[in-house]
Amino acid sequence: MNSGTAGDAGAARRRRRLVTAIRDSLRELNSQLSVLNHHVGARLELRDVDLGCLELLARHGPLSPGALARHAGLHPATMTGIVDRLERAGWVARERDPADRRAVLVRPLRERGAELFRLYGGMNRSLDEICAGYTDEQLMLLADFLSRTTTAGRAATEDLSAG
Repeated sequence: MNSGTAGDAGAARRRRRLVTAIRDSLRELNSQLSVLNHHVGARLELRDVDLGCLELLARHGPLSPGALARHAGLHPATMTGIVDRLERAGWVARERDPADRRAVLVRPLRERGAELFRLYGGMNRSLDEICAGYTDEQLMLLADFLSRTTTAGRAATEDLSAG
């Protein structure tokens, strides 16, 4: 056998193993973050889906219930119940959209945000410590990988929901 071919085959196997390790690590990360979110939600007496909607509001700012439902991949009728629960528990407020007085926006209440921040504090400190061990160039590579992976996940979700 040609040594170049054997080297190419070995390199291909190593690459497949690395890609598999990345996929496995992403699945494990997803599981661990789900468990963390579940525990945070339980401490705050929030359902997982409610906590997910709060995260979307924190990231995107005030949203209409319909836009929040689209971001969360939920039916608008389901979102009504979620927003009702979050509003009763003091996590969000419904307010008129200044651009269209007939429309409603759901706004997260900042005063409750400190509770969430505190519960995620351990994870945030751990991430800071992990990131401190990387160069700026490595962090840029990781940020690009995670951004592209998120985009791929969004596309896969859209494909599943369309068909």
